[in-house]
Amino acid sequence: MDVQLIRKLVKIVTDSQIAELEIEEEGMRLRVTRTHYSETPVAQLAPAFPAATVPPAMPAAPAAPAAAQPEAAENAPHEASVEGHEVRSPIVGTFYRAPSPDADSFVEVGQTVSKGQSICIIEAMKIMNEIEADASGKIVKILVENGQPVEYNQPLFIIDPS
Repeated sequence: MDVQLIRKLVKIVTDSQIAELEIEEEGMRLRVTRTHYSETPVAQLAPAFPAATVPPAMPAAPAAPAAAQPEAAENAPHEASVEGHEVRSPIVGTFYRAPSPDADSFVEVGQTVSKGQSICIIEAMKIMNEIEADASGKIVKILVENGQPVEYNQPLFIIDPS
């Protein structure tokens, strides 16, 4: 795909109320998405698959009250019962707790970590980015499930620095 075309499509999403735009050209698929975490659109380029092998998009389920979603309430970053330093995602991607599917997790709840220690991986555009603790302390809470997509600046861990 032409870089100028990609820039034009990103500009269209930026300048409009469009939340997502997807096109397919010459065996490549491009999706430009705007999220609530960032007003800047994110472009993803991937090989196109034959229409028969592309799974249909699942409709979004209506949001249920917090009481009906105990896991969501437990993982809420603004939860008053869990205090400490939030380690946030520096990029958009997929969160992984371990360096490979058969390896142990980088960290567990209750484990003490040092500033600069690798605590997870975020995969973005097929690149594995090791994320390091930006503070020393004890892991109090892991806010993201393994394999879950994460947004820029989304809280991932809570560390008790004391």
